[in-house]
Amino acid sequence: MQTIEDHFQIRVFYEDTDAGGNVYHANYLNFCERARTEWLRKLGISQSTFLEQNAGFVVRKLEMDNLAPAKLDDLLTVITTIEQLKRASVSFIQQVFNEQQLCMCRIKVVVAYVDLIHAKPCAIPNNILGALKSVS
Repeated sequence: MQTIEDHFQIRVFYEDTDAGGNVYHANYLNFCERARTEWLRKLGISQSTFLEQNAGFVVRKLEMDNLAPAKLDDLLTVITTIEQLKRASVSFIQQVFNEQQLCMCRIKVVVAYVDLIHAKPCAIPNNILGALKSVS
């Protein structure tokens, strides 16, 4: 099965930068979180529905490699792919590119599906798992 990637664009605002005018490193995490959320939304998966059911995806592990600084007003593209899909977790690879196609940041994030009342991992519901399998 072919892996499908998603593209999400975001503009760097003043609030995203540090005192040197570069994107503050933690904001790459915010950009990637937005990209994952919007991709799920495109697949018909609403994270607010999870909360109503006292469940949700939480970050279990994160690896981040800052490769080059993005600057104020840059238009960035976050490319998201699913690296691995398990019964209770998903591993994503996300790369942030500028308009010149230079990779600014690479993030690998593993999210676990968690029962929020008991704070324990649980199986991803079949409808969500099926949607994720269709793009991985």
